[in-house]
Amino acid sequence: MPEVRLIGEDGNQIGVIKTDQALKYAQERDLDLVEVAPDSRPPVCRVLDYSKYKYEQEQKAKAARRHQKQITIREIKLRPKIAQNDYETKKGHVERFLRAQDKVKITIMFRGRETTHPERGEQLLMRLASDVGEIGTIEQRPNLDGRNMTMVLGPVKPKESAEHPEEPRAEPATQGKGSRRNRAAAEAAAARGTEPAEQPADEPAEEPAEEPTQAEEEPEPESEQRASA
Repeated sequence: MPEVRLIGEDGNQIGVIKTDQALKYAQERDLDLVEVAPDSRPPVCRVLDYSKYKYEQEQKAKAARRHQKQITIREIKLRPKIAQNDYETKKGHVERFLRAQDKVKITIMFRGRETTHPERGEQLLMRLASDVGEIGTIEQRPNLDGRNMTMVLGPVKPKESAEHPEEPRAEPATQGKGSRRNRAAAEAAAARGTEPAEQPADEPAEEPAEEPTQAEEEPEPESEQRASA
């Protein structure tokens, strides 16, 4: 390349110069001439400290990998005629993977004449998807490939809790008539811009007096009855 577009160490563009002049420019400053855009016409070169530039690029790549969310795909294999205990064990593994935010690939393996009834494998996969439906969702529906049927489940994204407006508090239902009158008078006075007059406190309701009961007459002794006779 006879000519290059040179960018100085400060980031300012110097212009199109010959390659030898660009090399000399970099050597005078004890820096490196690095080609940053080889497909341009003419190619773009930059004067910089290459070791420092390489270190900064590696740090940026590490930071990008740290912030990048890694998705792990786990695999669980089942048989069409799986026992209930084994099914519960496999379902527990699927739930654990989904809670760890991993995807799960479930594979049904058919053998011999089992391939003539693929619907049994599909029913088993859909049953499993229904059992873990609260934490997992179907990302790839059951697909038959040779002697295997596969389905992919992904974790359910957590929903943001919606903020509910605070409901007004209900007034207690045990207030007396006097309390309601006092409150109504205070509201009316506030509307007129005057202070409400003091209202008498609620008087307790008088308890009904007990009616006197007549004492039961005791029968006279037998001896006194005979004497009077």
